[in-house]
Amino acid sequence: RHNHMLTTDPRHQFGQASETRAEQFLIAKGYRILGRNVRLSIGELDLVADDQGVVVFVEVKGRSTEAFGGALSAVDRRKRAKLSKLAAQYLAQRHWSDKLCRFDVVLVQGQPSAQEQIEHIPNAFDVTES
Repeated sequence: RHNHMLTTDPRHQFGQASETRAEQFLIAKGYRILGRNVRLSIGELDLVADDQGVVVFVEVKGRSTEAFGGALSAVDRRKRAKLSKLAAQYLAQRHWSDKLCRFDVVLVQGQPSAQEQIEHIPNAFDVTES
């Protein structure tokens, strides 16, 4: 019953907990989760979901204490460019280049027990062709 995927690094554990919470949150909203921590040659996608036929690439941001509202600053231009490349690679691998897709950001703030807040920003940014 050993889970080799679990890590003892608290920051990584917090990140995984945030992703789990984000995943549950999206499932409750009716999304279908297609993948989590999807590894591609140039990096990793936190979550990939299906929202009524639209492929949603979700960037999960965990915040233990910091003030709210830093959602979009957390995904800067460089990160957006990388996400769009990751998304293109993901879609190409599945021959889904004709599918609609968008980018969401989910902010998970606070510990799961305490007053946890989840902020979901659909269509957080547009993919600009680099």
